[in-house]
Amino acid sequence: MRLLTLFLVALALPAAHFDLLVRNARVVDGSGNAWMLADVGVRGGRIAAVGHLRGSTAERTIDANRRVLAPGFIDVHTHVESNAETLSRGDNYLLDGVTSVVTGNCGGSRVNLAEWFERLRDVGLGLNLSSLIGHNSVRREVIGTANRKATAEEIERMQELVDKGMRDGAVGFSTGLIYIPGTYSDTEEVVALAKAASRHGGVYASHMRDEGERITEAIAEAVEVGRQSGMRVQISHFKIDNRKLWGKSTESIALVERFRREGVDVVVDQYPYDHSSTNLGITLPSWALAEGDEAIAERLKSPESRRRIKKEMAELLELKGRPDYSYARVAAYKPEPAYEGKTISEINRMRNRRATVENEIETVLELMEKGGAGMVYHSMSMEDVERIMKYPNTAVASDGGIREFGVGMPHPRSYGTNARVLAEFVRERKVIGLEDAVRRMTSLPARTFGFGDRGLIREGFAADLVLFDPDRVRDKATYQQPHQYSEGFDYVVVNGVIMVEEGRLTDARPGQVLHPSRPADAP
Repeated sequence: MRLLTLFLVALALPAAHFDLLVRNARVVDGSGNAWMLADVGVRGGRIAAVGHLRGSTAERTIDANRRVLAPGFIDVHTHVESNAETLSRGDNYLLDGVTSVVTGNCGGSRVNLAEWFERLRDVGLGLNLSSLIGHNSVRREVIGTANRKATAEEIERMQELVDKGMRDGAVGFSTGLIYIPGTYSDTEEVVALAKAASRHGGVYASHMRDEGERITEAIAEAVEVGRQSGMRVQISHFKIDNRKLWGKSTESIALVERFRREGVDVVVDQYPYDHSSTNLGITLPSWALAEGDEAIAERLKSPESRRRIKKEMAELLELKGRPDYSYARVAAYKPEPAYEGKTISEINRMRNRRATVENEIETVLELMEKGGAGMVYHSMSMEDVERIMKYPNTAVASDGGIREFGVGMPHPRSYGTNARVLAEFVRERKVIGLEDAVRRMTSLPARTFGFGDRGLIREGFAADLVLFDPDRVRDKATYQQPHQYSEGFDYVVVNGVIMVEEGRLTDARPGQVLHPSRPADAP
């Protein structure tokens, strides 16, 4: 009892005046430590005090009533380049407790980051944003989509673009080695560009070459890039995407842990779903996608080339243990919106074709001839999802984007990732504990991406906060009805400014462009 009294006295702080005061909260501080009952005072966009703030006053006081107060969630894997300027508040992320996002993943980013960052500041952001510099974007700028190795001169030009991106404030270098044109590169090229980035610090974030049959080699390559360049490694959306190999996450996790024991700083991120989402083009062999739209169209027109493409598509389908394309659902298809939400198998039947693999492949190619489609794929098993979630070095990430409400049939992860972890995997399945889940959403990503003043509830840290009831928070977005906001995140605070108040969005724009290990820019 005497020790408890001394602890409570230590927490009791002198009365003060704050901009915002949250009282009587279960503070889950992001470190993974057990929650504590405390008040949090905010001043000038920063956390000014944590403890028992009796007698203190504030411009605005919130009674948490023992709800959980956590650091704002940091989503390290997003793709927001296409609409961060037009949907700059970031509604779907804020209502899921997210206060900071990292974009430029999977090798795709803006090449001129300085110019883009300036436009974002002019528009005004509702949440914080940072970006990686992407390999695919840089390679496309220098080589286009040619299916060949880069020359020494081309590598030098790409290094210059990566170097400039880092100097402009990128948090690291990303690759998407299943996508064109990055898939045409070798490890030597990736290492050379990573070295250009490593001079400025930052992280190497990789969508690896394979997440199924050759995942061991892919992990080893990602780690080798980090080892040779001296960069931290973040393996994106860690998964087993080959149905024949479901259950093999035991081995992939063990390999990551082995490399950590060898001294390589490698961690992973994950979205809490057994469906992935990307484009329709990944169902085709990569060589068929080289040299741009005109070249692709010519290949699809050539009977010989089309036969070869169809043959290899059937082989790939069999390799993944799939009898047909019923696992592939259209998320967005502008030429025929009625196809959105339908599987390729269903669309094939809508076109009055017999249910054969050959006919379904023909349907895929016809969609490709009209520009392709955004897709959702049932590619993982829940057993692997849970096992990867239990791995302590797994961060939570959506792999989503800022969504225009009601448009298309996107993956629900853009709306409900964090709420799903807290509701489904913490409260219902008890896969991980509350404090550990919050750590994976806050201090783990902050530490990996170098956000030294975020991810924890600590005096002097940025006042990015989320207040929620752990018994009430839930995700509502589904594959059939994805445009549904999460519930239960009652207050979301970005840089000391309330962006969500009792579950309703405000119209402030306090978001900042974040850089690693440097102070955030002013909005």
